[in-house]
Amino acid sequence: MCVNIGKRGYDMYREAITEMSLEDKVNEIRSKEHYTVFADLPETYVDAVLSVEDHRFYGHIGIDPIAITRAVINDLKAGAFVEGGSTITQQLAKNLYFTQEKKMERKVAEVFMAFALEHKYSKNEILELYVNTIYFGNGYYCIKDASEGYFGKAPEDMTDYESTMLAGIPNAPSKYAPTVNPVLAARRQEQVVERLVECGLFTERRARETLAAEN
Repeated sequence: MCVNIGKRGYDMYREAITEMSLEDKVNEIRSKEHYTVFADLPETYVDAVLSVEDHRFYGHIGIDPIAITRAVINDLKAGAFVEGGSTITQQLAKNLYFTQEKKMERKVAEVFMAFALEHKYSKNEILELYVNTIYFGNGYYCIKDASEGYFGKAPEDMTDYESTMLAGIPNAPSKYAPTVNPVLAARRQEQVVERLVECGLFTERRARETLAAEN
């Protein structure tokens, strides 16, 4: 069964890049009017995204065996897909080519696409593409639209407060968008800031100051 799923996943990957090559797909994203380059991403925002989404991002090859193992164990315990274990590269692969449908062959295809992305592009380029293809709620499908829509400013001008708020939204935009539920958005932001502290990127003092700096 595993071999069959693997073959179907590889076939899905090959079909996707046959319809549009990875280079063409990436160029299509980069040509969008509101595309934001990595150099314009605030350091706090980058750190926050990595802390909550993929803190081993710069050390893995597209998949994170530790996260996958943890996710499999938790999924087996729950008897359902409750944790994905996907890296930022895998999430980008899904955003570029695949649906949100939780099927094993789609996950396999996502892995092959993640390997292709890691082979062709640098880590910073992958992260740059990722923040230009994720959904931030409220109809915003890239970081520039989200920063301008929620805060009225370009991404490079975001404060620590705004950066940590924005980093938490894509996990569940329908719940964490500040325009939908400010209370849940604030709780999610607290989780983001806690992760920054756990990863050694924020001091406790900076965390408190960030959460207190709404206005």
